[in-house]
Amino acid sequence: MQHVKLEILAPAKNKDIGIAAINCGADAVYIAGPAFGAREAAGNPVDGIAELAEYAHRFSARVYATVNTILYEDELEQAREMIWQLYEAGVDAIIVQDLGITRMDLPSIELHASTQCAIRTPEQARFLESLGFTRLILERELSMDQIREIADAVQCELEFFVHGALCVCYSGNCYLSQYLAGRSANRGSCIQACRSLYDLVDADGKVLVKDAPLLSLKDYRLDNRLEELAQAGICSFKIEGRLKNASYVKNIVRYYRSLADDLCRRDPRFVKASSGSLHGGFTPNPDATFNRGYTSLFIDGQRGRWNSAVSSKSSGEYIGTISSIGPGWITVETDKVLANGDGLVFAATKGDAEGMRIDTIRNGRIFIKETAGLKNGQKVYRNLNLAFEKELDNNMPERLIDVDVCFSAKGITARDEDGFEACITPDAEAPEAEKRAAAVANIQRQMGKRALNYNFHCGEVDESDVRFYSAAALNGWRRALAEKLLAARLAAYESRDCRSAAPVPAAGSASEHFPGAPLCAGSSLQENFASHISTHAAPVPAAGSASEHFRCAPSLPQAPLAGPSHLNAMGREGVHSQHFYACGPSSRALARRGDMLLQQTGSLAFQALQGGQVPYLANCANSLARSV
Repeated sequence: MQHVKLEILAPAKNKDIGIAAINCGADAVYIAGPAFGAREAAGNPVDGIAELAEYAHRFSARVYATVNTILYEDELEQAREMIWQLYEAGVDAIIVQDLGITRMDLPSIELHASTQCAIRTPEQARFLESLGFTRLILERELSMDQIREIADAVQCELEFFVHGALCVCYSGNCYLSQYLAGRSANRGSCIQACRSLYDLVDADGKVLVKDAPLLSLKDYRLDNRLEELAQAGICSFKIEGRLKNASYVKNIVRYYRSLADDLCRRDPRFVKASSGSLHGGFTPNPDATFNRGYTSLFIDGQRGRWNSAVSSKSSGEYIGTISSIGPGWITVETDKVLANGDGLVFAATKGDAEGMRIDTIRNGRIFIKETAGLKNGQKVYRNLNLAFEKELDNNMPERLIDVDVCFSAKGITARDEDGFEACITPDAEAPEAEKRAAAVANIQRQMGKRALNYNFHCGEVDESDVRFYSAAALNGWRRALAEKLLAARLAAYESRDCRSAAPVPAAGSASEHFPGAPLCAGSSLQENFASHISTHAAPVPAAGSASEHFRCAPSLPQAPLAGPSHLNAMGREGVHSQHFYACGPSSRALARRGDMLLQQTGSLAFQALQGGQVPYLANCANSLARSV
């Protein structure tokens, strides 16, 4: 039977959170290096990543570095040098958006196509596979059927998000931040405009909704769909959150680790992608840490209620409703145990939700700073559970690799769960045991303990020649075996050669790369892309041409919309995901600072915008230009 390795992939804002994720069962972590990591607030020094990689490799877990911003010409050499540094630090793969990276002088390292590549069709997937990508990170807005179609079209690995925050637009195809504030999401400086408050105004100027997080989506959660995803071809279950804190990462990673382990036990086709098992520690609860409520988005191919109506911030777990209100206190009808210092969120009747901490609890009354605006029956959530946070800090699981020991007076052999072996010769001068049964029991007891990240099991002892060994000697041999096993495991990474690059196809050699717009032999990339734009561009609706087009005026004065604009919530060709289109002169803001396209294709994008069109694969143009 051919086994499929299933990977729980965890986010890491920094080295310490990455190590915590490994300790809670992650098979891999993804982390940004010093630059180009698509999160300005989550950069890390190379030496810290080296420490994380060494720790991860103790469990045969992997580290992926995000180099997934659009690169400018003067940054190419810096990016190339950084990739080499990350490779030398022990990173196992690089997550890439800018396709120009595929043409660099790179070390022998895997390349993963970032979700910013907007991979949502079999044609796109085949194209990226042809460039040498060993893994594709699919868009979140896909249905299960679409995932299966892509899996059938390629041989490389597929990764899919199963938990965490959702953008209102396709990853890599959102230019709202650039439009509003001149800060590019494709350059790692998104202002998260979809979490802001907006007014919803109809064509007559009537305010339908005021000061509400209209564009904020609930968080993704596919915990009950892992088996379907695995059967559809997904091998890596990705958790979003490179800006999240340690408690979120530990809690969510351990939760999905338990689900993946259950799946592997039920279906022997699937096995975990790294080594070791968790022992003891906290019980995970995904409702108890950061979330905006949960949705399965479009996984069933249907539109749903995706707006995070409670709050654009964390709402946490639902605990009940307000049953009475007094001066400075409330009572809540709930079956949860609340405590002083817990954070409460009150569902908003208008605008965004309000939150405050519990001062104290006396006689069933919850004393808080302010009760104005609250009312009976209002829903209450807890977004900070102090008791659970302490549990996450003080009751971590142990991650241990099982080792079987065969013991004899002539030699001790240890073999771990992955087949790594170590041998030691015991003291030949040790005296023969007078009480053989007691001596065997002592050997099994001392050799069956833990050392480093190994859990030893001594089941076989050669009783033809039983010697007496001190506990100190046995413990020393066990530790020495653990060190040898670890050295053998780490040595397996020293000579890694993970990636064999595939050549970039010649023009016209793969018409399936762009459906409906075959590459033309002898034509430049710009000409081919122009053909693609003309084939796949979606027309921008005229202002006020449909009742579903509303003007969204941000409530925040520091981020005004320049000129009339409209939010078109109708996806291209029936696709569910929202796209932003700008009308009239304001569309020129989308091409500002070369965010959509660099010099090679910038003029094409600008012409398309002036003509009232938005490229279907605009984010890829910038990267494709690098491939020339």
